[in-house]
Amino acid sequence: MRYRFIERERVHYPVTVLCHVLAVPRSGYYAWRVRGESRRARDNRHLLERIRMIYTRSKKRYGSPRIHDALQNQGVRVGRHRVARLMQQAGLRARKSRRRFRVTTDSRHGHPIAPNRLHRNFTADRPNEKWVADITYIPTRQGWLYLAVVMDLYARKVVGWAMSPRMKEDLTKAALDMALRQRRPTDRLVHHSDRGRQYASRGYRRLLLQHRIRRSMSRK
Repeated sequence: MRYRFIERERVHYPVTVLCHVLAVPRSGYYAWRVRGESRRARDNRHLLERIRMIYTRSKKRYGSPRIHDALQNQGVRVGRHRVARLMQQAGLRARKSRRRFRVTTDSRHGHPIAPNRLHRNFTADRPNEKWVADITYIPTRQGWLYLAVVMDLYARKVVGWAMSPRMKEDLTKAALDMALRQRRPTDRLVHHSDRGRQYASRGYRRLLLQHRIRRSMSRK
């Protein structure tokens, strides 16, 4: 690989300088010119061309493991370490993608805000005394999905959950519906959440009221 680079660039730079920069002896370079390119070097050159093609198509995001998998899918039998070595020699490194943060709390709305009944006391003496609800997002093979969860603070157990590609009121209501079907709580239950639009909406408040559940919301 280095000898081929010297052969290509010797019309622009002296062979002595190129050999010094690449840390190879001149005698080795001239011997390579006499005997020609070895089969192994030729195979590596062809393999690197395929690696570069996959690397470019992935917008430089693929590292050696994923490029190795892509080669396997194309029917190319090659070891993972060989792919990693060729990529390292060619300076091909996976580009790190920036993590995108999604906002899961939209408190800019005109819905009524409940008082904070927990006051950061996240302990419970019995089941169905205090529930907390929240929304997060997780990466999947289908893309980013929002996950709504309802947890019973007594045993730190998730009693209801729902997933959706959109963060709408139906998402949080589906998680609450599951929790209500599983637990059938009494009217002494406190439901705590943030001030997000999904938890302050009319439909969600109505569902809590129907089951005589007291609302609680955290401060800003």
